[in-house]
Amino acid sequence: MSEATVAEVMAELATLEDPKMREANEKRGDDHGVNLSKLRAVAKRLKTQQDLARELWATDNTAARLLALLICRPKAFERDELDAMLRESRAPKVHDWLVNYVVKKSPHAEELRVAWTADPDPVVASAGWALTTERVAKKPEGLDLPGLLDTVEAEMKDAPDRLQWAMNHTLAQIGIEHAEHRARALDIGERLGVLKDYPTPPNCTSPFAPIWINEMVSRKGG
Repeated sequence: MSEATVAEVMAELATLEDPKMREANEKRGDDHGVNLSKLRAVAKRLKTQQDLARELWATDNTAARLLALLICRPKAFERDELDAMLRESRAPKVHDWLVNYVVKKSPHAEELRVAWTADPDPVVASAGWALTTERVAKKPEGLDLPGLLDTVEAEMKDAPDRLQWAMNHTLAQIGIEHAEHRARALDIGERLGVLKDYPTPPNCTSPFAPIWINEMVSRKGG
């Protein structure tokens, strides 16, 4: 299937459709019923195929778009192409994979981070904050960490869910990675109380920033 057509791939995805999985996914806003392990197996067999990835993306089918993100060549997309793709990505899983599997590997990541963070669309802005979290952890040089904390403090409490989640992740990452800002990050988290009551399964870390920060710092030994 190395030279698969879109029709062949769509037919295979249709055979993988599971009504129960679709029902579970739709509760999270993801309109597809394909087991992601099976989807990854298809991607592994197809390998990298940029043209096919673009054609699958154009179908506007969520499972096909997820597959497209697994077989694409991240550095082959132009900046405006990635921007358009993000704005089309309303299924949370597509949005998440696009940012994490493609945009983060793109030479346009920093330019898009700056543009998206300032975007009035909260879903687009959440992608900018996700990229900011990545920089906080891996390449903080040049970031205004106190300024980021100022923005989180002023805006996170009333932000829409996906933007709030992304800002909270940045807050936690600053507290985890940067000891000089940890006390302030903990204080902001405590005062805002965002995700304090989020249901957390056993053996998982709460997304409530103070718990998250303290747990990760403890694991790192200080």
